[in-house]
Amino acid sequence: MPDTPAVEPRSLRADAQGNLDRLLEVAACTFQRDGADTSMRAIAKAAGVGVGTLYRHFATRDRLIEATYRSEIARLCAAAPELLESSPALDALRTWMNLFVTFMATKDGMGEALRAILVDDDEKMTTRHLLADALGELLSRGVVEGTLRDDIAPYDVLLGIGGITLIAGGAAQSATRNRLLDLLVDGLRTDGPRPRDA
Repeated sequence: MPDTPAVEPRSLRADAQGNLDRLLEVAACTFQRDGADTSMRAIAKAAGVGVGTLYRHFATRDRLIEATYRSEIARLCAAAPELLESSPALDALRTWMNLFVTFMATKDGMGEALRAILVDDDEKMTTRHLLADALGELLSRGVVEGTLRDDIAPYDVLLGIGGITLIAGGAAQSATRNRLLDLLVDGLRTDGPRPRDA
């Protein structure tokens, strides 16, 4: 039996994955801008594919919303080590915070539709742990570099970023949000304020 060529199938799979990634990226931007009620046809057009291609991947809007949410979490988690490859921990951390704000805006854009899909509390906690782990990687590098404190729990920082996003997450509030995020980063620096002894 002749050997089956290996290169071509891998290439096809890579192309298909690339198309899927493009669809999810466009869906995230569209949901963030226009909300969960945007048409599937509009998403397909923005992604440069036919609506039939979109429906072949995602038979319903709910499936697209869920897949977009999971994709954005994966992108945010993957961004931490990628940022550390080219930036010091402080810069990488601040950039990651901006990405988190974008993630939250996308999540808010999917609104009630997403909340109706993600009803499992265990899954929500898993998501929080994944994000805290990614943030922990940034904080740990900063400790090694001597720029970030070693007494900070990643989940506490995650709550801080989330709180800032809740009160100043809108596009018109970017100046306030950036100021608050900068203050948060300042509090994490080794030369930032330390908590008082009890």
